[in-house]
Amino acid sequence: MIAPHRSLHALGALLLTLMLAACGPATVATAPTATPEPPAATATATAAATPAPTATPPPERVHLLVLEAGSLMIPFAAVEEAFEAANPDIDVELEAHGSIQVIRHVTDLHRPIDVVASADHALLSQLMYQSVNPDTGQPYASWNIRFAGNRVALAFSPTAPGADGLDANNWPEIVSQPRTRLGLADPRFDALGYRQLMVLKLAEQVYGRPHLFTDLLAGRFIAPITAAQAQGHTTIHVPELLEPRPNSTLVLRGSSVQLIPLLQSGDVDYIFEYESVARQHGLQHVVLPDGLNLSTPALNDFYGQVSVQLDFRRFSSIEPVFAGEHIAYGLTIPANAPQPAAAERFIAFLLGAEGQRIMAAHHHPLLSPPTVDHPERLPALLQPLCAAAEAN
Repeated sequence: MIAPHRSLHALGALLLTLMLAACGPATVATAPTATPEPPAATATATAAATPAPTATPPPERVHLLVLEAGSLMIPFAAVEEAFEAANPDIDVELEAHGSIQVIRHVTDLHRPIDVVASADHALLSQLMYQSVNPDTGQPYASWNIRFAGNRVALAFSPTAPGADGLDANNWPEIVSQPRTRLGLADPRFDALGYRQLMVLKLAEQVYGRPHLFTDLLAGRFIAPITAAQAQGHTTIHVPELLEPRPNSTLVLRGSSVQLIPLLQSGDVDYIFEYESVARQHGLQHVVLPDGLNLSTPALNDFYGQVSVQLDFRRFSSIEPVFAGEHIAYGLTIPANAPQPAAAERFIAFLLGAEGQRIMAAHHHPLLSPPTVDHPERLPALLQPLCAAAEAN
């Protein structure tokens, strides 16, 4: 019988032998060796596993919403690009409509707009000064800058009847031909819409054609546009519902720029358009005489013989009556603008040297100097850029 302690020694020896065999053959250490460098792939993986430092996100850009008259679309797009390059902290968004529609987005829809630019400065005082923001009880605007002018032109399709011989003297005869397709901007939404009605009425005197207005418009609308004369002054009344009769040769669109594709395709023959827009789009056109094109301040007494009244029930408290006068574009910052400081910077850029250069390059030069109706209400940044407007 084997002694117990010898059995334990034997068992221990057997376990040690098995463990050494499992670890492989024994090696003899000779001298310490340097730890080898990890393979390149391993080093790369190690580096990739190390988290990179977190980059600081760029500051959020200020969003600036500018509502513009359709005739400003092309030059304002160029102004936007240059302004953003000079002011990378501001992101400008442009939105174009007929001028009356531009203002209704503020006064009727209560949208938070930063800059309003209208083709008629009078719209700002008539519709924004007299409309009250229900949130504050204050008017939507209290100043506006007259910053640009324009001239009314008659643009035409090369295939239009009479186009070959059209000039500034014979256009009434050609346009009033029975089969001529005339495109008009809607006077309920667009400043050129009511200005073209003034032009047609004034043309009766300039060309000695007392029935021109009636010849062109009578019988072409379901609810007629009418003209009433009293004491040497004519008031043109635009009904609330304005729709051409079926199969009429008259085409109506919400703004003058919406008529341009129809003119280019030959679907209409003639349209009234601002000279700047006609030149921007390369349209063939005739600029009307100064007595009709509404460009000359010295002729305001003559232009003022005609006014246009919008007979809208929703305007019963405002009485939108637009007197004939020379064209002056207007802009303002609504009282509830979300970004008034950025809006001031945009207007300052527009009225500054670079803005003037861009506008002139796009056939729409600015007034020099721009004028403001209430200088004391103008933001300080803009005061050095404007002169006080003469009282009408």
